[in-house]
Amino acid sequence: MIKHMENAEKDATLYVADLMAAAARTAPKGSGKDKVVTAILTGADKDYLAKVMHDLALEYNEQFFERDSTNVTMSQCILIIGVKSEPFGLDNCNMCGFENCAAMRKAGTNCVFNITDLGIAVGSAVSVAANHRIDNRVMYSAGKAAVKMSLFPADVKVCYGIPLSTGSKSMYFDREPGAVLR
Repeated sequence: MIKHMENAEKDATLYVADLMAAAARTAPKGSGKDKVVTAILTGADKDYLAKVMHDLALEYNEQFFERDSTNVTMSQCILIIGVKSEPFGLDNCNMCGFENCAAMRKAGTNCVFNITDLGIAVGSAVSVAANHRIDNRVMYSAGKAAVKMSLFPADVKVCYGIPLSTGSKSMYFDREPGAVLR
């Protein structure tokens, strides 16, 4: 059997995506409660996410959504990392800016512990990609699209997407702010 470079790179990228999902899950948590969720999208599912990003670019009139949707289309896969929106029920925390968790929930905002845990999970995941020399970029736009398409249950309101690719030069960097790669 002969495995050419393109197949080896795709297999490596998918393997690293699995490792990244595991790293996100096992990342340290400020609360000690596991509220992080992950999904890996390939093929038609990845392309549908890119289409939702394209639609959001038009809806929001934001060029970077379009640029990012093109990057996702060109990627081998994308890891989506989200966090469940579940406040802790503390009466004296105030770190979110509200009096307590009940007031925060009523306002429809997010618990800082959950968002911090999401950030730590994303950092752990991208460190795995970096250690394996897989090109990647953290994208708010892909996370927004994942929420819009209800990829996770309704209690997951904040996500980030991390597309993965291999190539001689990373397509995710050296991008002009308004540029769209084609």
